[in-house]
Amino acid sequence: MSNRLIGRLPKVGIRPVIDGRERGVRESLELQCMEMAKNAAKLIEDNLRFPSGERVECVIADTNIGGVAEAALCADKFEREGVMVSLTVTPAWCYGTEVMDADPNTIKAIWGFNGTERPGAVYLAAALAGYAQKGLPTFSIYGREVQDTGDTEIHEDVKEKILRFVKAGLAVAQMKGKSYLSLGYSSMGIVGSMVDQNFFHDYLGMRTEFVDQIEITRRIEEQIYDQEEYKKALQWTYDNCKEGKDHNIDKLKGDATRKEWEWEIVVKMTLIIRDLMIGNPKLKEMGYGEEAFGRNAIAAGFQGQRQWTDHMPNGDFPEAILNSSFDWNGIRQAFMVATENDSLNGVSMLFGHLLTNTAQIFSDVRTYWSPESVKRVTGKELTGKAKHGIIHLINSGSTTLDATAQQRNEKGDPAMKPFWEITEEESKKCLDATRWPQAVKEYFRGGGYSSQFKTDGEMPVTMCRVNLVKGIGPVLQIAEGWTVVLEDDVHKTLDDRTNPTWPTTWFAPITTGKGAFKDVYTVMANWGANHGAISYGHIGADLISLAAMLRIPVNMHNVDESDIFRPAVWSSFGTDKEGQDYRACKAYGPIYGINR
Repeated sequence: MSNRLIGRLPKVGIRPVIDGRERGVRESLELQCMEMAKNAAKLIEDNLRFPSGERVECVIADTNIGGVAEAALCADKFEREGVMVSLTVTPAWCYGTEVMDADPNTIKAIWGFNGTERPGAVYLAAALAGYAQKGLPTFSIYGREVQDTGDTEIHEDVKEKILRFVKAGLAVAQMKGKSYLSLGYSSMGIVGSMVDQNFFHDYLGMRTEFVDQIEITRRIEEQIYDQEEYKKALQWTYDNCKEGKDHNIDKLKGDATRKEWEWEIVVKMTLIIRDLMIGNPKLKEMGYGEEAFGRNAIAAGFQGQRQWTDHMPNGDFPEAILNSSFDWNGIRQAFMVATENDSLNGVSMLFGHLLTNTAQIFSDVRTYWSPESVKRVTGKELTGKAKHGIIHLINSGSTTLDATAQQRNEKGDPAMKPFWEITEEESKKCLDATRWPQAVKEYFRGGGYSSQFKTDGEMPVTMCRVNLVKGIGPVLQIAEGWTVVLEDDVHKTLDDRTNPTWPTTWFAPITTGKGAFKDVYTVMANWGANHGAISYGHIGADLISLAAMLRIPVNMHNVDESDIFRPAVWSSFGTDKEGQDYRACKAYGPIYGINR
């Protein structure tokens, strides 16, 4: 397990703050205060990892912080250690602005101990008022239950908030300074593939790198890829990626020689796109020092259609394999590669990946099927979680193979897991559940191979999407729900009406009876783009916290209001949570904007 991107992994700083009055007050709190910090660090380090597998590391201030001098010593240590997420903890009253984390570049939260003897809640309120007045949005963590003065246990509601804050904060920190790699540019007029450099810079702190697709052709023709790895990859592909039915009409079917050439091209494309993202030291040994560096891309997109796919094999195989948690080199961290270079869906995939450490599904949000329509077409009724209707998530064969639902969690239920939890047997099952039919050449004149499978298990998932809206900026929409499994004949009837060569996920969003989630139809009708990014797990609350940190308002979600966790100052922007979010995000602006 190792970080494949340039730059050290961010750390979490724990700041124990204390009443600085000596001769009795400070001395009585020293042990408890530092113990809170150590317990918070242990909670974080025991439960959180980065997507690359490394455990999250916490840095604790050398001493409790009772005043400005100790706050400065802590800030100096955090800067040296690479701390980007800051959690202040205290069981008692402290001197508000004197001990606060004043660094505008750290993401902040305060855990104020709920006790009555020397209540940390009083400091919490005072510090939050200071942060609000200084324009530094800070998350407030305060337990529901009163604890005794010597109690060092972290209650469950506090654990949940600490972990949610840290996960979201580290997601923000990991994006900073990394690149989105645009391979090609606009695909078929899709606005998300018209990569907005200002959005990436101002809201995510990311670079945007642009490489024309001709660079892939150059590297294929000049053999700028690891020759030995290519041989290994091609043999692995022949052994594990079984061709599906060729649905092309006879005059468009390729012969055996053509199909073999297409396999060779798509495998080379996979190697090259990966190398363009993260580099490859082997290329330097081959005399290609510039190419060996890559673009330090934490996410990428491949335009494909139409300039590439009218002439060359499509990007479905490279995208599907890169987006999966395994390839010819074994089980590894998934890459984030957006089909059709839809950078906004690529960002949405990246959000899910950084919060869950799992591979992400890229899909068209294709069709709403009402129960009545399904019965009319198939003669059968939808049941279970699908009974109120379903949304057909399907794309041209680029979806992660993890979405076959062949992995299992500790309870034995279908899941999509971080790569270090996936077994060789599970990766093999994902491959075995997938076929690779020839691309339909009415769409893809240059051929290629599309992954074809169905998500064959009921899993909790969250679909999200960032959209750019003129006059507002970015907004995020979220829909928690479930993948559902239809009877084989029902699945086939519905699937064949779209494209039987593509992977399908049947999605049943959780409805609330009101607003955008009145029913399944209304969810579909309110979705803001043709694509969605789907992550394993119900992570809507995590996404809401992340969006607040990035100053991106959430315009649609079905998360229970009690689970919404944003900076405390949001409550100063009105009484309704959606309005608060829009007004606060507008007031504070993007975290890397030039006016900050």
